[in-house]
Amino acid sequence: MSKSLQRQKHILKLVQKRGYVTNEDLATELNVTVQTVRRDVNFMATENLINRHHGGAAALSPLENIDYAERQILNFKEKDLIGKKAAQLIPDGSSLFINIGTTTEAFARALRHHKSLKIITNNIHVASLLTPAPACSLTITGGVVRLRDGGIIGPAATHMIEQYRADFGVIGISGIDEDGTLLDFDAEEINVAQAIIRNARTVILLADHTKLKRRPMARVGHLADIDVLYTDLPLPDHLNTIATQANVSVHTTQDKASSEKKK
Repeated sequence: MSKSLQRQKHILKLVQKRGYVTNEDLATELNVTVQTVRRDVNFMATENLINRHHGGAAALSPLENIDYAERQILNFKEKDLIGKKAAQLIPDGSSLFINIGTTTEAFARALRHHKSLKIITNNIHVASLLTPAPACSLTITGGVVRLRDGGIIGPAATHMIEQYRADFGVIGISGIDEDGTLLDFDAEEINVAQAIIRNARTVILLADHTKLKRRPMARVGHLADIDVLYTDLPLPDHLNTIATQANVSVHTTQDKASSEKKK
């Protein structure tokens, strides 16, 4: 990875974490000149990764989704750990749905050594990631392929999910509101996620901490609709209370002994 790309990745993380960072603070953090930071910020703004402001950089609006290529590298390590930990819950011989998202893709990578899984997905990347797992069976839903991120959406995808009943439904979302509402951007994508929730015996939500800062407008459901949550950092107190009241089993990658509240 080039030095400029390393800097830009660091800038993106800082901006996503803080919301707004001045060029001077970025220069100090990265140990480079302000002029170097300005060049990086200008480039990243043209790539629609951040918003450029006079004297600094700001995160994109929480109402806007981030480009798929950027979501692939954003919090990659955290998502990878979430995926690996969630995969430990899945016994060999299970059936499961896996939906669209970079964190569910990390989960799929961690399933490669499982045996005799029966997987149904509306995510082309999940299917590709699982091809080194010949001991498992894989079904891809019909529907319209969304070329920008490999998601398969539309009535055909939803209808196909409705024809099955699986042991586990593994879903990702784009935001979690203060009251525990699960949020996303695309209505057709949401229809598939809701079908998975209805037809899985155990619903597993994968969501890193950045999802707590984003506010898409479309409603997927509520924390009470899931059984297990895997995340990277402990939940804020108000969401932890909601999860506890809903009897959700919460696991974090940060702690060896996760908070587990099983039904």
